[in-house]
Amino acid sequence: MNNESKVEDDMMMHQFLSSWNETAKEVHQNAVKKGFWDAKRNQGEILALIHSEVSEALEELRKPQAEGQKVAEELADVVIRVMDYAVGYQYDVGKALLDKMEKNRWRPPKHGKAF
Repeated sequence: MNNESKVEDDMMMHQFLSSWNETAKEVHQNAVKKGFWDAKRNQGEILALIHSEVSEALEELRKPQAEGQKVAEELADVVIRVMDYAVGYQYDVGKALLDKMEKNRWRPPKHGKAF
């Protein structure tokens, strides 16, 4: 990778992180406004709620006439809950996502597993 490409990549990562963090703060502020954070939330419960949104996406896929837009909506709910959780507990998920993508770029196919 040449220096120009590196600068462009760095700019894109900065833009992504800025957008992610701004959106996550907005999501969290809405959750606070709606009363979800009136008391400190249990992290296990939050993770269970994230899981429930994944399960709702799965249930949509199981329908004979699954609607892609409904699946996308449930996946959006997953991201919203992750963003809310991350801001509420000060986890830098945007940076962790970029770091994980870089790590995965260098891992073997299927990360060395059968599936």
